[in-house]
Amino acid sequence: MSDNFILDKQLAADTHHLASWPLCEVRLMDDAQYPWLILVPRLADVREIYQLDESQRKQLDAESVYLGKAMMTLFGGDKLNVAALGNVVSQLHIHHVVRFQGDAAWPAPVWGKLPVQAYDSEALKARMHALAGIADKHWS
Repeated sequence: MSDNFILDKQLAADTHHLASWPLCEVRLMDDAQYPWLILVPRLADVREIYQLDESQRKQLDAESVYLGKAMMTLFGGDKLNVAALGNVVSQLHIHHVVRFQGDAAWPAPVWGKLPVQAYDSEALKARMHALAGIADKHWS
């Protein structure tokens, strides 16, 4: 992708690297309350989806659809929330959050509802292991 790509410092601090796909970095949000992954296109100075060219948009869509379906299959949630907010971090990133009726924030959005509960080392290891099958997607 872009040789000038630099992951935003806040995203780097708040997430764990899971995989590198053709367009995006796949990162686990460091909040153990929800299955929450983020796609970050490896493109410099991109803030909005409309800034991607057609082939990049198609690849982002393919990666997002695959990720959402795989997460719902793995976690069996009631709803998948997908969003590109960018109010705090302007670098384009797409949140994928599996939601369950009765989870800590249900039915409200997860953003800012409750304090973050960072993974402890054992829970992080277990979550990353559980996500390994998603991370190992081989793109054609």
